[in-house]
Amino acid sequence: MAFYRKNIGGLHQAVRIALGAAAAVAAFVYLTGSAAWLVALGGAGFALTGLVGYCPMCAMAGIGRGGLS
Repeated sequence: MAFYRKNIGGLHQAVRIALGAAAAVAAFVYLTGSAAWLVALGGAGFALTGLVGYCPMCAMAGIGRGGLS
């Protein structure tokens, strides 16, 4: 058993993956220097939370798959 419980649904996961990947790619296309790396890392982290299905900020706020808990 994992240390976490999935707290975002399938559509939310797909949107997170798409937006995170788009942000990472756009960062390298439109930004330069360290700003590009910082935005790309943030986008990759956002996509990773979608891939895993667990959002730490949602968990801290008490938001689960069924809405507010």
